[in-house]
Amino acid sequence: MARQFYGRQRKRSGLSGPALIYALCIGLLVGWYGPAWMERFGLPRIDLPRQSVPADMLSADFGFCHSGGGTNCVVDGDTFWFRGEKYRIADIDTPETHGPRCAAEGALGKQATDRLQGLMNAGAFSLESADRDTDRYGRKLRIVTREGQSIGDQLVAEGLARAWDGRRHPWC
Repeated sequence: MARQFYGRQRKRSGLSGPALIYALCIGLLVGWYGPAWMERFGLPRIDLPRQSVPADMLSADFGFCHSGGGTNCVVDGDTFWFRGEKYRIADIDTPETHGPRCAAEGALGKQATDRLQGLMNAGAFSLESADRDTDRYGRKLRIVTREGQSIGDQLVAEGLARAWDGRRHPWC
């Protein structure tokens, strides 16, 4: 806003548009290259603390259940009920036990179900959010971890599951 001052106009103090842009660019450069410059000139590096792995605070006694509502039970190798909510392990796919396409799928699915029940009962765990909150069946999608390690990855390593790639693949 301009004001009259003895016949001359006086501009409001502050940074003009181009000066503000230059200041932002310099700030971005310092933020981007600053750590490398500090190391180059032998200045001490300042490391911010890393975020810690969430503490495993959840636990329950897991039994088995078919598919209906349950409290703390394993439905199959990648689905379980916990505290009245149905969850699907988001990072894996396991063989079907309810309507398997062949006997081999049913047998491997039973092994995966038994193993998941054992892993869920092995101690405290955490449920971490995945890229989506729920699947098309209304199950909560979560990555189950213990001490920062994915239980789904453990099932994959044991040959009882596959890493989830966005679609189901046949087991027969």
